[in-house]
Amino acid sequence: MPTIVVEVMPKAELLDPQGKAVAGALSRLGKSQYTGVRIGKRFELTVDEVTDSVLADVRDLANEMFSNSVIEDVVSITVAGSTPLVHDDSLAVSIETVDEN
Repeated sequence: MPTIVVEVMPKAELLDPQGKAVAGALSRLGKSQYTGVRIGKRFELTVDEVTDSVLADVRDLANEMFSNSVIEDVVSITVAGSTPLVHDDSLAVSIETVDEN
């Protein structure tokens, strides 16, 4: 059975306290090559088959239920083991490089 994966991340412009805590712990462990950490959510939905209708429904769920559009972005919707299926304007997608200096 196929699995559809939805990934949600905090908006780039917002503070990620969990990520900051992990970054601090990595630094204390001597892992200084990691300059930042952001922690998000991953949803896995198992379906009988992947159809346009199912993908449209997952897109709606991602934007309306799995993410809080005020503080989070849906960054990808994929079928496990394949390339991203959805990267379009129907998602609240914002993938940016963040310079925290």
